[in-house]
Amino acid sequence: MRKRNSGRILSRPKNQRQALLKSLATSLFLHGKIKTTEAKAKELRSSAEKLITRAKNNTIANKRVVGSLLSPKVTKKLFEEIAPKYLQRNGGYTRIMKIGPRQSDGAKIVIIELI
Repeated sequence: MRKRNSGRILSRPKNQRQALLKSLATSLFLHGKIKTTEAKAKELRSSAEKLITRAKNNTIANKRVVGSLLSPKVTKKLFEEIAPKYLQRNGGYTRIMKIGPRQSDGAKIVIIELI
């Protein structure tokens, strides 16, 4: 039983799940919005919002933490362009819009974007 365990498994081992979320976050920060399944988007929302909240406080320690998770190009964009837009906002940096099922397997597809 999964009592009180948070997070989604996404049918992957831990290292693959972390790599998936890292690549989704990188794409989200580079492009502003991405199209993915609903479960992946809901899991991405929590990790992306934590990264943005950390980037709002522009310190060396926070740059090192975020830099260990993301590439240098994405880290720079996060600290210099994305985080300053949200200085007056206390969370809720992303929006998930449902666009319907996927044709092939019927998976629920959504667009997740930065507000």
